[in-house]
Amino acid sequence: MNTGKILVAQSQGIYIIKFVGDVRLSLCSTLDQFTDQMFESDEFKTVIIDLTETQCIDSTSLGQLAKISILYKEKYGQLPTIISTQDDINRILMSMGFDQVFYIVKELVSHVEYLDELPLKSVDEAEMKKRVLEAHKLLMDMNQNNRDAFQDLVNSLEEN
Repeated sequence: MNTGKILVAQSQGIYIIKFVGDVRLSLCSTLDQFTDQMFESDEFKTVIIDLTETQCIDSTSLGQLAKISILYKEKYGQLPTIISTQDDINRILMSMGFDQVFYIVKELVSHVEYLDELPLKSVDEAEMKKRVLEAHKLLMDMNQNNRDAFQDLVNSLEEN
């Protein structure tokens, strides 16, 4: 399995965030900081999430995507777009209810060049725990199945 990375590009207020390989917890602080910067930018108009080269994605990363959807819907009253051509990833997205919070495009319409890799941000254990907790609470808010799946984890994180 490929080590994961996040690639980004921006042109005329259109942001593209591409997950490549095995996208896990270690990249979430980086993504969270980028998300905050993106939504604070005066140029920001829209965001497209590209999962066409994603091999695996964990629940914390999915929670970060849910955050992007929530912020986008609050700002524009619309759903952002995910492009995902991988059947395994599509099954995960559908089972978690992402078709309710994103437009999901299942075929690649063009190839995007000029993506830059986001540099990995290091965070301490307390900050990582905070981000994991936030991501899973966002997933739980999406639907009852997610609430059932992650309630024990959230309770455990809140107790420790």
